[in-house]
Amino acid sequence: MFEVSKIRELFPILKREVNGRDLVYFDNGASTQKLQSVIDTVSNYYKEENSNVHRGVHFLSGLATDKFEETREVIRKFIGAKFNHEIIFTKGTTDSINLVANGFRYLLKKGDEIIISELEHHSNIVPWQMCCEHSEAVLKVIPLKDNGDLEISKFESLLSNKTKLVALSHISNSLGTINPIKEFIEKSHKVGAKVLIDGAQAASHMPLNMQELDVDMYCFSAHKMYGPTGVGVLYGKEDILNKIPPYQGGGEMIKDVSFEKTTYACLPHKFEAGTPNIAGVIAFKSAIDFISDLGFSTIAEHENYLLKYATQEILKIEGVKIYGTSEKKSGIISFNIEGIHPYDIGVLLDKMGIAIRTGHHCTQPIMERFNIPGTARISLAIYNTKEEIDICMKSIKKAKQMLS
Repeated sequence: MFEVSKIRELFPILKREVNGRDLVYFDNGASTQKLQSVIDTVSNYYKEENSNVHRGVHFLSGLATDKFEETREVIRKFIGAKFNHEIIFTKGTTDSINLVANGFRYLLKKGDEIIISELEHHSNIVPWQMCCEHSEAVLKVIPLKDNGDLEISKFESLLSNKTKLVALSHISNSLGTINPIKEFIEKSHKVGAKVLIDGAQAASHMPLNMQELDVDMYCFSAHKMYGPTGVGVLYGKEDILNKIPPYQGGGEMIKDVSFEKTTYACLPHKFEAGTPNIAGVIAFKSAIDFISDLGFSTIAEHENYLLKYATQEILKIEGVKIYGTSEKKSGIISFNIEGIHPYDIGVLLDKMGIAIRTGHHCTQPIMERFNIPGTARISLAIYNTKEEIDICMKSIKKAKQMLS
């Protein structure tokens, strides 16, 4: 039986106080807190296993390499990929998207088209703008409905034989909208376009199967999955990754080097130049094991309950407006209170020990769409509780009184 109190015991930071109050952490969309097992794995690596991976003949290098590659295989199973060499380790989702965008600069030609959406994080906008500047491809944008859903009919009208790539978020980090990515993938493939999905907000909340989705590329980050910072994953179909040129040059990613010609290593090493975040990758396995052991049905049941309850309670506060009201939502509530700047709400809540995010959340086009400077954002995780929501709502009411 799921007991959130037992889950909370696994996260040491949740025991601390902020400004004399028990910490209430509602900024999980930015980064989740870390499991004790993840912290222990990082510490143990540096105390007992520290060595560079691959090519070493000594014991510690072999040990570190085995654990590093074990994580790759665990991730392959976790996301339902076909081959473990389709799993590329990066610094994070942003790095993964940039890797692909940099490669597509050389695959696109003048007049080709890339489609993104008005819902995207800046990291799924700017790299494609840079790609288009270099290749002279054209960037097209799917518009947003008032409730935070994408206009699928407009997407269909944008698709053509000129469309070479579609890059979309699985879940909006600002609005919580869960996009019907399977539908987008199927429609894109009908015109021969490849699809990249930014899964940073999805990978810890819902089951993923790359082969069932038939997605071409999918990206996510460890630090939003109770794992360490500085580790990301790019999944890509083998044939596509083989077509994309290397992102960076250096050690590990080469086959042979001479002054006349350099040849590149096979997947996945072709895209893993230099020394990776070995401790982070090894520790990421502990986070994935935690999610897998808990099970996505348990995670969804708890987080959906929290979302429904928090939404119900915050709408009782006079002057509150929620941005993102799609029927299919993840545990994110972006809101404003009439006449009050979201930054001021965030500052006062912090004084009461509550961590939320305020601002444009790296989604300025969304804020422009709704004609607002930003929002206050509550983002939920498996260790949050109904009692924390009650504390937060009481504190928001108090902040409103102080700022009115």
